[in-house]
This record gives sequence, C-alpha cells and structure tokens, in this order.
Amino acid sequence: MPEPTVVDATVVDPTVVAADYFQSYSVVGLLAVVGVLFVAVAFGAGRLLRPVVPTPEKLLTYECGVDPVGEGWAHTQVRYYVYAFLYVIFAVDSIFLFPWATVFAAPGYGGTTLVEMFVFLGFLAVGLLYAYKKGVLAWT
Repeated sequence: MPEPTVVDATVVDPTVVAADYFQSYSVVGLLAVVGVLFVAVAFGAGRLLRPVVPTPEKLLTYECGVDPVGEGWAHTQVRYYVYAFLYVIFAVDSIFLFPWATVFAAPGYGGTTLVEMFVFLGFLAVGLLYAYKKGVLAWT
C-alpha cells in the first residue's frame, strides 16, 4: 500500500485522490452509455412502430418531386469542387485570424504572434499563387 504524503500539514491518501480522479471519468462514461442507449432505444422504437408497406412507387428514386428519367449518372465539373475547397481554406484562415488578434493584443506576445501569423499567411499566399498559376481561378 502506498504511503500517505503530507501536504500543508494534512495527510493525503493516494487511494482517495485516485478514487476522486476516476470518479469524474466514471460520470463521463455513464453519460456516454446513457447517450448510446438513448439512440439505440429510439432507433429500435422507430423500427418497431413504422409501417412497412413496400410498393413499386415507394421503391423509385425520388428527387425534387420529379420522376427520374434517363440514367442516374451525371457529369459534374471538377472546378466547382476546387472553388469550394478554396473557400474552405480562406474560411479557416478567417477563423484563425480572430483569435490571433486577441492574442496579439496581449502584452508580451506581440512580436512572436506577428511572425507566426505572417508565416501562416505566407503559406496561404503560396497556395493561392499555386492555384492561380494552375488556372484554377479562371472562371470559364
């Protein structure tokens, strides 16, 4: 058995400290189990209570109220995905700029955070330049 240690003239038993530590994790584990059970019960109740009457109309592919005509395969331009990807990159950039501005205002962090942000913006600029050179930004 581990020996108790003295902290501020009081005896602290390591087993009590460990029990308190793991008790907080047991609350999180219990909450996770309750959440999983809740979802499982909801799905099970839905499966038991829903009507199952398959008809040919119900088995058809449905899109926007229009009966499907022709093949289900459509050609999509890749450039739209590239624009979406570029948007995500610059949205992430703006997410990083706001916390940076608050840290930059704190005393003692000005120079370091300024250099870090210019390195980050440099990487973004290189990516934007690469996309421009590849012709990705040309809307045709």
